[in-house]
Amino acid sequence: MKEMMQLLGLYLLLVNGIGFVLMGVDKRRAKRDQWRISEKTLFLPPLLGGTVGAILGMRVFHHKTKHWYFCYGLPALLVLQLVGTGWLYWKLK
Repeated sequence: MKEMMQLLGLYLLLVNGIGFVLMGVDKRRAKRDQWRISEKTLFLPPLLGGTVGAILGMRVFHHKTKHWYFCYGLPALLVLQLVGTGWLYWKLK
């Protein structure tokens, strides 16, 4: 069980880091008028558990802050993930 929790922690650290970095890379590309990362790709890490990293990336890089589906969608997704995690914990306890 301990090893599984460590693997889960590493996975979450990785997927949140990817979400954070993708926001920064896309912001830099936007400033330089270069090829951009698709919004589907920007939403993938949050859907896989990297919501906190993506939200932090939005705030740190001031990126996608005018898009309602990022401003409201990511926090809503985070709430759903936290509720789901709490429910799983309660069921498996």
